Amino acid sequence: MADHYFSAEPTSADVRRTVEAQIWGKDYTFTTATGVFSRDRLDRGTSILLREAPAPTSGGTYLDLGTGYGPIACALAVEDPKAQVWAVDVNTRALELTAENAKAAGVAKRVHPALVDDVPADVRFDQIWSNPAIHIGKPELHKMLLHWLARLAPGGVGWFVVGKNLGADSLQRWLTDQGYPCDRIGSAKGFRVLRVTATNEDPAPS
Repeated sequence: MADHYFSAEPTSADVRRTVEAQIWGKDYTFTTATGVFSRDRLDRGTSILLREAPAPTSGGTYLDLGTGYGPIACALAVEDPKAQVWAVDVNTRALELTAENAKAAGVAKRVHPALVDDVPADVRFDQIWSNPAIHIGKPELHKMLLHWLARLAPGGVGWFVVGKNLGADSLQRWLTDQGYPCDRIGSAKGFRVLRVTATNEDPAPS
C-alpha cells in the first residue's frame, strides 16, 4: 500500500530535498522528504493561512497540528521569541524533519516535535494552527479537532485553513455548533481561513 502523508511509519525511501519559502517576510529553506505532506513546496493552503492570519508576538504556548516538515512551527517560534511550540504529527518522518528544520532556523529549544500521545496532558495552548488532514475522513477529523480544541486556554484562538470544496463552510458551522465560535477571516484560491475562539471556561481535555 502506498504511503499517505498521515502514515505513521512511511515505508518509501527517505529521499530528501530542500524547498524555499517566505513566511511573514522572512526567507526559509526547509528540508523535506518523500512520505510527508507537500514535500515539493510550501502548499497553497498553508501559504494562505500564513498570509491571512497575523503572526503571534505576545508569547505563549502554541500547537502546530499536523506539522508536516514543520514550516508553521518554525515560523511561529521565529516570530515569537518567547513562544513554546508543540509540533504534532502522526508521521515519524515528518517529526524528524521538523526537528531538523527547527535546528536550522535556530529555534530547536522551543519547538517540540511530538506524537499525539507524547504531549503532556496538562499543556494548554494559547493558539492552535493547522492545515488539518481533511482526507482522514469527517468522523476522525471531528474527533481530532474536538480533542485539541478542548485544550485551548480560556480565550485561546485556533487558526485553520480548509478548502472550500473540502467542506470549509460546513466545518465552520459545525465548529460553532460545538460551542467554538468560528469566523471566516479570509478566502483565497479556493481556501477558507477560519478563526476559532475558545470560551472563557477551562474545559477538561477530551
